[in-house]
Amino acid sequence: MNIRSFRAEDAAALAQIFHAAVHGVSAREYSPEQCAAWSPEPAPAEAWQGRADDGRFVFVAVDDTDQPQGFIELERDGHIDCFYCHPKVAGTGVGLALYQQLEAQARDLGLNSLYVEASEAAKRFFSRQGFTDEGRREIERRGVGLHNYRMTKALS
Repeated sequence: MNIRSFRAEDAAALAQIFHAAVHGVSAREYSPEQCAAWSPEPAPAEAWQGRADDGRFVFVAVDDTDQPQGFIELERDGHIDCFYCHPKVAGTGVGLALYQQLEAQARDLGLNSLYVEASEAAKRFFSRQGFTDEGRREIERRGVGLHNYRMTKALS
């Protein structure tokens, strides 16, 4: 597994990974109705390209054929926005490798802290990385209630 920066040709694959993760990994913790509201279908590749163009860092885990398997996004204020791995690689260390790249970038930028709104599965992952749970948040997507957890980590 290799971690590299996002490339324009990754956009469609990231849309597919996001959708597959919501309906695979997250489906263990959220209802089918919640997953459908979260990601009713893969977003257009252009939407993912636009995210990468706004100044955030997007790191992509690729296999030995350079096919994306997961990704993580770091905004310049320390916010971890999207962090998803395809269900077939969940739990294999891909997420940890992505996170380690993100934290190294955050430290290089001189950031003092990181924060994230984590799903149930992501909450367990971020807790293992030293994040503190600051509380459950109730949100709504497409008229359906969901929840996540605000979590923070000081970088020293």
